[in-house]
Amino acid sequence: MSGEAPTLIAATEGATLAARERRVGYACAFAVLFVWAGFLISARLSASQAITPWDVAALRYAGAFLGALPLVAVLGVPRLPPWRLLAILAMAAFGFPILAYHGFTFAPASHGGVMLPGTLPFLTVALGAAFLGERWTRRRVASLLVVAAGIGLLASDTFGSHPGAWRGDLLFLAGSCCWAVYTLLIRLWGIGAMQATLSIALWSAPIYLPVWWLLLPSTIATAPPGGVVYQLAYQGVAATLLAGLLFTRAVTALGAPTTTAITALVPGLAALAAWPLLDEPLGMAGLAGVALVSAGMILAVIRPAAAAR
Repeated sequence: MSGEAPTLIAATEGATLAARERRVGYACAFAVLFVWAGFLISARLSASQAITPWDVAALRYAGAFLGALPLVAVLGVPRLPPWRLLAILAMAAFGFPILAYHGFTFAPASHGGVMLPGTLPFLTVALGAAFLGERWTRRRVASLLVVAAGIGLLASDTFGSHPGAWRGDLLFLAGSCCWAVYTLLIRLWGIGAMQATLSIALWSAPIYLPVWWLLLPSTIATAPPGGVVYQLAYQGVAATLLAGLLFTRAVTALGAPTTTAITALVPGLAALAAWPLLDEPLGMAGLAGVALVSAGMILAVIRPAAAAR
């Protein structure tokens, strides 16, 4: 009997810590939902501000670098093995945002919402099955069919006003693949949220900005100063530092399936926000498509109540 009390106390403390970790994870995941929706709107807005996608990427990296300096002064420089650092930079720092920014020059925010965070849960599930041994289920296959139907409805609703949107959709899909690989890598390697985010923020600017300054097309000199400052702050601090930290922390606390289930709400939120903010209205088919995609993604990653019990 004397040994049962310490065991019971330890189990209670463990359950309390686990519950607290879940609460932290849910808070981070829901915060990412709103930051990512704002990222989609801001990135689409940049296409109408006479700023090239290369310029938006430069502002993103410069803002993230400046925002990371105070954190580095307190926490120190994050240290990752060189090959792991290069892989993370290729996927999360360069692949995802540059492909997304170019995609918004062809496609509206509603398409970006579906093809970027919209496809992420399924790409994450596919990579998990391939590299982590996670099983595909009939529920997940059914959800893919629902998502395909939703994407078809959304495309049919906006194709007439955006005839070249398919090019943007392909770029969005490639960008989502990059972020899914990044999600897999931080799970495989056990990289912490602050370590991954600061590594991206610190190394992106020194690598990209000289190339942008010397070789890439730029119209930033003629862009509205207010738009430049806004993109520097939002894309750099909010969409890179804040969103990266929150997303990675949520994956650590909840796992990738639950985290991406919550971000499945991004497409609907972004499409609805783009209606009044960017004058990109949706018809009934588009609204039904957004609803189907969101429902399909949630169906893919949320366990049935009976299984959870």
